[in-house]
Amino acid sequence: MFLYLSKLLPLFIYPLGLTCVLLLASLVLLWRRSRWTALPIVLSLLLLLGGSNGWVGAWLVRSLELQQLPPTVMPQADAIVVLGGCTKPAFPPRPWVEVSEEGDRVLYGAKLYREGKAPRVILSGGRIDWKGGGPSESDDMSQLIEAMGVPKTAILQDPTSLNTYENAVNVKQIMTAQGIRRILLVTSAMHMPRSLLIFKHLGIDAIAAPTDFNTTDRDWQEIQGSTEAIVLNALPETDRLQRTTRALKEYLGLVVYRLKGWL
Repeated sequence: MFLYLSKLLPLFIYPLGLTCVLLLASLVLLWRRSRWTALPIVLSLLLLLGGSNGWVGAWLVRSLELQQLPPTVMPQADAIVVLGGCTKPAFPPRPWVEVSEEGDRVLYGAKLYREGKAPRVILSGGRIDWKGGGPSESDDMSQLIEAMGVPKTAILQDPTSLNTYENAVNVKQIMTAQGIRRILLVTSAMHMPRSLLIFKHLGIDAIAAPTDFNTTDRDWQEIQGSTEAIVLNALPETDRLQRTTRALKEYLGLVVYRLKGWL
């Protein structure tokens, strides 16, 4: 039930969902001929304009991505842990497993292995039945990294975890069974602050190896540069709204996970 509610309830807090709630409220007020009808409409407009604004989205994303930057030289470890949420199953008409927006995770994990940073790779991620189901993400990721040159003998899987906390719990069990003491934790830069806190809370010696950065220093400089850039970033855009929503999801996750005692 917690898993389902954790997916459902936040939808009404994120910019798009909250906008819909406010517009529904305005319809009720309009039906009742209230003088406050315009208020939720104005709030909806401000919410959409703010959430899809270039500076707002970039600031929120950077506030997460800059918390755990990768070390200048990535140290050695006993294993590389790649968190799921980055693949799409090979359902027709897809010819094979495909990567999603966060697909850099599995690519970077394979790269670290090929650079000799660790002798094993732990792939962590299952699939939720009521969200499409299919083979576990760990199996999908295994197919991808094997195609990139990682031998099957070097791959360990956690095919049952359905959220970040379960990722950490299951990975710790694998580490204990395999005698693994130190890991490189690979996930999206925005997801890294919450993930690293969970792993460390469980006593896991984890080194942040973030990837999938949505903003760079150059991006940040560009949106504050020319008049053309300023105008474009002030106008609404769906991609920016999605970034803002992803950042808010992480901040909400930090609050909920702390209340659950998982951080």
